Amino acid sequence: MKLNNLIAKPQLVKVELNDDETIAQFGEPIEWYVWDRQSLDRFLKLASSDGNPTEQIVESMREMVLDETGKPLLQGDDTLPTAVMLKVMNKMIEMLGK
Repeated sequence: MKLNNLIAKPQLVKVELNDDETIAQFGEPIEWYVWDRQSLDRFLKLASSDGNPTEQIVESMREMVLDETGKPLLQGDDTLPTAVMLKVMNKMIEMLGK
């Protein structure tokens, strides 16, 4: 296969937290969107995190957690509950690693 066969524009994909704990706490899955392809530097930051959020990783997450139109959900001082942010981060690392 030629490398140019793998080149494509990023696609916006829906991601869900649908584990039992999340559903028990919020009554339904939590969903957001992310580009299916990320820059290598952003991917490496996430992949090397081991679930320990650092400022760079949290900032990357702010840029990657999107609404259905591709715009960042977290603006300015917006934040998520820590437990949810950690689940979101782990889900995205898992998804982008495939």
